[in-house]
Amino acid sequence: MKYKIIDDVLPDTEFHQIKIPILSSSCGWHFNNSISSKKDSNYFYFTHLFYNHSEPNSPFYQSLSPLLRILKARALIRIKGNLYTRTEKKETHPSHIDFDFEHKGAIFYINTNNGLTILEDDTEIKSIANRLLLFDSTKPHRSTSCTDEKYRMNININYF
Repeated sequence: MKYKIIDDVLPDTEFHQIKIPILSSSCGWHFNNSISSKKDSNYFYFTHLFYNHSEPNSPFYQSLSPLLRILKARALIRIKGNLYTRTEKKETHPSHIDFDFEHKGAIFYINTNNGLTILEDDTEIKSIANRLLLFDSTKPHRSTSCTDEKYRMNININYF
């Protein structure tokens, strides 16, 4: 599977421009009773919707502008923050696709931890702060929890 990793994708000041607001108590995170489908009721996570289909959904949307500039997106579909809580044992979540139509996918990692993004061919991408993964999110992929930090946080971007 083709993918690209860009480490230290943003200068520290721009990385903190994104990280600090979403770690603040004023950023609302919403409980989701499943991660990849309504059937995976053994897993949960929290999300923050920055952008959905045609409009920003979050006051923190503007903080993502350095990241969006790098992607050179012609149009956005969705930007969603994912917050997985630490688990005692690393849990691998069921595979999913983001949308079933052709588009591009990116995951921007907020913190370093031992959680993973696992691509269709079982390639494991480590969660490293300020890392950007560019990949085909129309192909099955899955996430894991982490065991070494309080949380695993990333931002998922779907775009054209």
